[in-house]
Amino acid sequence: MVQLNLPQFKCNIRKNDRKYEIFDGIRKKYVVLTPEEWVRQHFINYLTGHLRYPRSLMAVESGTRYHGLQKRTDILVYDNSMAPLLLTECKSYKVKIDQSSMDQVAMYNRGLKARYVVITNGLQHFCCEFDGSSWTFLKEIPAFEP
Repeated sequence: MVQLNLPQFKCNIRKNDRKYEIFDGIRKKYVVLTPEEWVRQHFINYLTGHLRYPRSLMAVESGTRYHGLQKRTDILVYDNSMAPLLLTECKSYKVKIDQSSMDQVAMYNRGLKARYVVITNGLQHFCCEFDGSSWTFLKEIPAFEP
């Protein structure tokens, strides 16, 4: 896989029926190692290992509804009162982040109302703070504050 613009970590990879799988510590199972999953696992490691987001407050590929349609969020972190805090949309490192990517994560957040929204392809990361009515781009992804 490609070197990302995220800290390296010791990941658990295995080969199963000619497919590589990576262990997801949040979902507690092996998942197919796609380019998007490579980014997702590195970003989870960054959030937990470097920005102190608790694994116990994370949901990976969990469901949400938008206009009656079932959607899947890549990484959703809750605050200590279990309100959505940080929503992350992961793209493959092969995918360029553009306005449609930003629109997608903003659409997911309409119902969730997470304070922070991140979009990453592992090479570029964009973080916005939502104050209830407008978005502000941040220079850094904020660390978890209990």
